[in-house]
Parts: sequence; structure tokens; C-alpha cells
Amino acid sequence: MSSVSAARGAVSGTADTSDGDTPRGRRGPGELVRTYLALTKPRVIEQLLVTTIPAMLLAQRGVPSLWLVLTTLIGGTMAAGSANTLNCVVDADIDAVMNRTKARPLVTHAVGRRNALVFGVVLGLVSFGWLWLTTNLLSAALAVATILFYVLVYTMVLKRRTAQNIIWGGAAGCMPVVIGWSAVTNSLDWPVLVMFGVIFFWTPPHTWALAMKFREDYERAGVPMLPVVATATHVSRQIVIFTWVLVLWSLLLAPATSWLYLSMAVLAGGWFLVMAHRLHAAVVRGEKTNPMKLFHLSNTYLVLVFVGLAVDSVLGLPVLGWPF
Repeated sequence: MSSVSAARGAVSGTADTSDGDTPRGRRGPGELVRTYLALTKPRVIEQLLVTTIPAMLLAQRGVPSLWLVLTTLIGGTMAAGSANTLNCVVDADIDAVMNRTKARPLVTHAVGRRNALVFGVVLGLVSFGWLWLTTNLLSAALAVATILFYVLVYTMVLKRRTAQNIIWGGAAGCMPVVIGWSAVTNSLDWPVLVMFGVIFFWTPPHTWALAMKFREDYERAGVPMLPVVATATHVSRQIVIFTWVLVLWSLLLAPATSWLYLSMAVLAGGWFLVMAHRLHAAVVRGEKTNPMKLFHLSNTYLVLVFVGLAVDSVLGLPVLGWPF
């Protein structure tokens, strides 16, 4: 029996036969809340919210209703929490054999699999109803579509079958900007497609840098992430290519923004490119590398670009417009 299969048996055994709330004995309300909160992967949600607010500010080209911002964030948080919880349910066997994820609640039997499934589905349904009531039906439908795509397409199909998993599966992480934009405008327009693309092209270098560090984890779990099935040189070259596409793509927002956003996109993008090229050069020379530096930098890059977008939108500076 493979390590993943053994882990699947372990996870589905004790946890499934318990009531899901007290598999390790009686716990207080505070610990129970923290356990279920861990299923939603709060740190991942933080990154999603960083992109949602600037998208709403750009859609308004100013500050929309604070109530609308709050309700959109609440609905988006519940939708993301639903997707992440259901991801934990499906990936429990993988999480059990990866050092990075073996402390997650389903692996440690802190939560039963059935209870986690119910929790994830309920969160998704509530997020739909909340967004429909407080924003509009388009935003609510987009949230549900995101959950379904992340769980059914990425987690259950792409992740375990192709090295291109994160390229296409990463589209789910792009949806918060679309939901934020639609919450303000009840429609979609070209700037939100550009923002979608920024996150879409950002996701591969961000994730591949992490996967380079934890390559053995993914290999042991049988997940064909690019660093598992390709040489380090090929991976670092792909990181450079996607980073170039990302930086150039981010400049397409210039006609909808001012010199402020454009300056931030150029400076942050240049920094990201330099570090990506340095990683590739070190890999080619056979030197010891620390891909986590690029991973953390990618987070900083995304924050800088979207903060620049937010400030630009709030200040309402004259937009550059199309040059033709």
C-alpha cells in the first residue's frame, strides 16, 4: 500500500466514525472555533482580500459604500473558506504525507471528515445567500462558480493529474477581483479582466517557488507539481517567463489608472524580474538556492501592485487613457 493510500485510510477511519466534534475528547468553544477556522486556511484568505478591495476601488474610481465593501468581504471570506474547507476534505490523504500540511485538522482528526464536508457546504450556501442579499446575484453566482471550479476542477482533477495544475487551477484565485468589481458595478468590463490576468500570471511563479522548496513533499504525495516532474533549470526558466508576462500584463491597466499605479507596477515588477532572473542564474550555475525568497517576494509584489491600484483609485488622479 502506498503512503498516500495508507494516509487516506487513516484519515477516513477514526475521523469518519466519530461525531466530528470531539474525536480527541471534550474541547471548549474557543478551541473548537479555532479548529474549524483552520480548515478555511485564513492566511490564504488574507491574500484574496488584499486584491478584492482595490478591485472595488477601481470599479468605483473612488471609495464605494463602506457597507458594500464590508458585505462583499464577508461574503468573499465565506466563499473562500468554503472552497478551502472542501479542499481539505478532498486532499486529506495528500495532506497526511506532506510535512507542510500534516498538522491540518482532518489529518490530526481534530475534525471529522463528514463534519468538515457539511461545514464547507454550509459556508458556500451562506456565502451565496449573503452576497445575493447584500450585493447582487452576479457576485453571488460568481462566488459559487469559484467554489465549484476550485474543488471539482482543480482539487479533484487537475492537481493530481497534470503538471499544469496550478496554471489553470489558479484561475480560482483570480475570482475575488471579479467578485469585487461586480459587487460595485453589477457587470464586468475590461479592467477586471486585466486584474484577473495579473493574478493568473502571478500564481505559477509564486506557487512553483514554494513547490521547489517542498518538492519532496509533493513527490511523496504523488502530486505532479512542475518541480517534481521537471528539472530545476526548466522550472526556474518557466518562472522567469511567467514573471515577464505578468509584469507586462500588469501595465495594461495603465489606461484605467494614472501615473501613480504605472510607476508602482514598473518598480515592483522590475524588482520581481531581477529576483526571478537571479534565481534562474543560480540554478543554471548549480549553486544552492533559496526559492522561498522569491516566494515571499511574490507576495510583496502583489501587495505593492494592488495597494498602488487602491491609492491611485482613491486619489482619483487623471487616468492616462488609451494612447490612440
